[in-house]
Amino acid sequence: MEVFALVGPLYRRVQRRIELDAAQGVSVGVRAVLDLLREHGPMTVPQMGRAQSLSRQFVQRMVNDGAAAGLVEAVPNPAHARSSLIRLTDAGQAAITAIVAREHAVLRQAAGDLTDADLATTTRVLTRMLGLFEDVEE
Repeated sequence: MEVFALVGPLYRRVQRRIELDAAQGVSVGVRAVLDLLREHGPMTVPQMGRAQSLSRQFVQRMVNDGAAAGLVEAVPNPAHARSSLIRLTDAGQAAITAIVAREHAVLRQAAGDLTDADLATTTRVLTRMLGLFEDVEE
């Protein structure tokens, strides 16, 4: 429970920082969509929802916001005629690249005296905890 007590506030503070620092005016939700597409390439809204444990409706709103800003676009999906693929535009790729670079610069400051082993252990513990709750839908 101590981990949850730390992770919750940390997550919310990081969200607020991202929104405060977003030079491109990208919300946390749109940033999540952009990052997912950066990592995995074009995806459908339902695929993004499952990957992030978020509702399809919420992801669709974030995709709509990203499309309105010219950051993502819908393209035909050869595998499913009624579920378009969403992909980054050039502007979206530039925006998420800049956002991630800025975030990495801030996070490097947090590293301090943490070792690679410290970070590997933290990642292993959080991954295990996430796995314990993979059957829980949001």
